[in-house]
Amino acid sequence: MLTLRLKPQAPARVLHGHPWVFAGELREKIPADAHGQPAVLRDGRGRLLGTGLCSARSAIAWRRYSQAAVPFDRAQIDAALTTALALRENAGFHGPFRRLVWSEADHLPGLVVDQFDRALVVQSLTQGTENALPLLGPLLQQRLQPEEIILRNDSPSRRHEGLALESKTFSGQPYPPRWFNLDGIDYELDLLSAQKTGFYLDQRGQHLRVAALARGRRVLDGCCNQGAFGLQCAKAGAAAVLGIDSSAPAIANCRANAARNRLEDRVTFNCANLFDWFTTRKDARDVFDLIILDPPSFAPRRDAVEAAIRGYKELNLRALRLLAPGGILATYSCSQAVDAGAFLSLLADAAADARREVRLLEVTSQPADHPVLLSCPETHYLKGALVQVI
Repeated sequence: MLTLRLKPQAPARVLHGHPWVFAGELREKIPADAHGQPAVLRDGRGRLLGTGLCSARSAIAWRRYSQAAVPFDRAQIDAALTTALALRENAGFHGPFRRLVWSEADHLPGLVVDQFDRALVVQSLTQGTENALPLLGPLLQQRLQPEEIILRNDSPSRRHEGLALESKTFSGQPYPPRWFNLDGIDYELDLLSAQKTGFYLDQRGQHLRVAALARGRRVLDGCCNQGAFGLQCAKAGAAAVLGIDSSAPAIANCRANAARNRLEDRVTFNCANLFDWFTTRKDARDVFDLIILDPPSFAPRRDAVEAAIRGYKELNLRALRLLAPGGILATYSCSQAVDAGAFLSLLADAAADARREVRLLEVTSQPADHPVLLSCPETHYLKGALVQVI
């Protein structure tokens, strides 16, 4: 197995347990034939720091999967899957809808596996996990007996590894959209081509938490995607619900979901850019009692953080201006590079600029089936807050 060494001035981040090493932090360049292969990492004094998967193409040259010197073989992958599944079971995530594998947080770097009842959706984001798919498929089949395993290998991040973008099934058979019931609401999910792995499983708890506040309230569901927040609020007795999204296919899907659940008389969905839509609200009577903001990531890279913070602040400012006294804003960010402290700070700045005094009701994060490694802040991507206008 290849051995890599850190430069003498090793970054404290790596010595303190972060599972990534960047190309410029290594003494040697990753050989082209080591792309996707395991390698041992040692510090300048020769001490073992673990074993990880190499990348000769990405800026992240090494991703740790074990603190020991072990191969990335069937036994190692099986052991990591055993630990990952036990974590979910012990945390109360027994299925049938849950995240089973969350990349570095489960010692399977670059791999995501979500369960949608009897279907598993797999994302392979690195060459190392791509090489392991022939081992992974049978292991998942043996443990969970899914009717299909879907490979959603269409994430743009795969290009950094020199990997093709594609979506397909393990069986090679088609997998058309179908209806799934999540938390009492039917959704038509296209697991082969919908955003991410088909549904935002990380927000299921928040869908129900926010819906519990919705009875009798006028609700705005901003960036509604498949309509989960709005549909749950309508089901919980909201006075009226309006969902906004810039994607016409998403809005069509929302309307179909509303009709399927017999909620079309309680919720309306419009296709519009949310920033532009806020700008058109001029009537002082055009206010809401509950606004939900769950936009896509504004910071796909660290160099986009400043622009992302400005965008989040402006979006929240506009929402706060449309809240009635006593109204609640449920606001979220899935940008890895915008940490929880920065998010709360920009929210405070937005409230000040909107001349609204707000009370923090609750700080939210991702659920336990999306675990966080404290040594790897990148695993903590989802953060949010519930605030109330005083």
